[in-house]
Amino acid sequence: MKKKLLIRDLTLRDGQQSSFATRMTQKQIDKVLPYYKDAGFYAAEVWGGAVPDSIMRYLNEDPWDRLEKIRNGFGGKTKLTALSRGRNLFGYSPYPEDVIEGFNRLAIKGGIDIMRIFDALNDLDNMQTTIDYVKANGGLADCAVCYTVDPHFTFADRVKGMISGKKVPPKIFTVDYFVEKCKQLERMGADIISIKDMAGLIPPGVASPLTKRLKSEIKIPIDLHTHCTPGYGLACALVAIVNGVDIVDTVIGNFAGGPAAPAFELVQIFCDKLGIDTGVNLEQVTKINRDLYTIRKELDKFDEMKQFPVDIDIANYTLKNDINALFDRAIDAAKNDRIEETTSLCQEIEKTYNYCAPDEIVKAAQIPGGMYTNMLAQLKQLKLDHLLEKVLRTVPRVRLDSGLPPLVTPTSQIVGVQAVYCVVAEDKGEDFYSNKSTQFVNLVKGVYGKTPYPVDPDFREMICGSKEEMPYDVSKYKKQDNPALPEFEDVKLAKNEKEELLLELFPAVAAGFLKNKREVEYKKILAEIKAVEEIEVRKIHEEAEKYNQLTTDEKKAILLEGLYNNW
Repeated sequence: MKKKLLIRDLTLRDGQQSSFATRMTQKQIDKVLPYYKDAGFYAAEVWGGAVPDSIMRYLNEDPWDRLEKIRNGFGGKTKLTALSRGRNLFGYSPYPEDVIEGFNRLAIKGGIDIMRIFDALNDLDNMQTTIDYVKANGGLADCAVCYTVDPHFTFADRVKGMISGKKVPPKIFTVDYFVEKCKQLERMGADIISIKDMAGLIPPGVASPLTKRLKSEIKIPIDLHTHCTPGYGLACALVAIVNGVDIVDTVIGNFAGGPAAPAFELVQIFCDKLGIDTGVNLEQVTKINRDLYTIRKELDKFDEMKQFPVDIDIANYTLKNDINALFDRAIDAAKNDRIEETTSLCQEIEKTYNYCAPDEIVKAAQIPGGMYTNMLAQLKQLKLDHLLEKVLRTVPRVRLDSGLPPLVTPTSQIVGVQAVYCVVAEDKGEDFYSNKSTQFVNLVKGVYGKTPYPVDPDFREMICGSKEEMPYDVSKYKKQDNPALPEFEDVKLAKNEKEELLLELFPAVAAGFLKNKREVEYKKILAEIKAVEEIEVRKIHEEAEKYNQLTTDEKKAILLEGLYNNW
């Protein structure tokens, strides 16, 4: 009996978000849904993340409608997955329980089978109620631990044992750290455990021992989620597979690689050689990939890579001898923990199929690609991009000061923005922390939860005015207004619970989207009323014309019989 590996396809959510700024329209998604229905993926991530915000903001589409259409398109044959940030959902600050409960209940009712739950600080307390609500509504709780790396301090800093007056911390983000977090989540009720490496920073040398430990110490399924930005993605997937991981996240060919997850086709070839059954209908994948090629061309202005991979008909492929040897050598290296060789060979395979080369800047800086590009954009806007190297050297200090938050969304952006502020301030001769973002203050204050490393009380006092942690008080949460719109006959801005949740979770974007939706509905009603009135008027004129054509005697007869009103 063949070994099995489950595949979670990310193409319609994480894939398009990573590579094309979440700009797939419903029309484009509808094009591939008939093939997805019978593709046989264990799961498909289709919702959450940036999808609800982006499709309202840029496409004027309803997130709940998208979920319903995808659910109908898949026909219940594949588990649908969404992404949520636990207590913070899609924002920064925690939401009250009724908002968290309502979102998870309606998401599952709308078609989501698996809710992938994470917290940007790996503060598991921020995940507990979401786990409970998901399970109470019949969903599976996929609990993710965010992978991150320890800050890179210089050799001189480590010799001195100090950086900017603070002790250089011990290694925090070890295999033991991640294993212990996963064990806690299993005890908290997780149905699946995911190692979620949104930045692609997990090297195969960590993925291998981590997978081994998790498979020996955790009873529930283990999922590996990583990206290819610094060039580790495919090798990480391979070492995880040979070490028994249960689920691997992939993206279909034309949307894969680079900032996205590894290509399904390359993972499938490894599985074929290892005698592992993914259960995927490969003919359907080939059809999906064919249409993704056209869709990617339509998304050209959002495509920063502009590099299409070599087409693989994964249902009917043959490998040339030299390429076949690359796959075989990579498998042998992975099985025998020759990590550097595994990585090199997997990168050679990706190069052969024209996937993007590793981003050496991101690899060297050990920060997410999005964090790097945001910092560079900030500096360019200020005409200070010559300070980039100094900003990169400053990131470890800012991160240490703020409690070593993982470099994942949104904390990576908070740290990156603050590093720019600090360097610009110093360049002007001002104090290092003279300019502080609201988000950085809240991070240090404790609003977003507990950081992996304690924030120095004196530093917190300098930044926030108090030495003590000040967690967010949800009792102070103010519900978003849902006004009546006088210009549309006093209809409410949000007409039902789903729309009210959009307003709570994305207030600025949803307000504009919903107002536009109400306007369209109002104009449609007016048009229908006008059409009915025109029909009635036309009928009256037709009947009057008929009456006028009658003879005098016929008109008298009608009047005498009292039938005129029927005309």
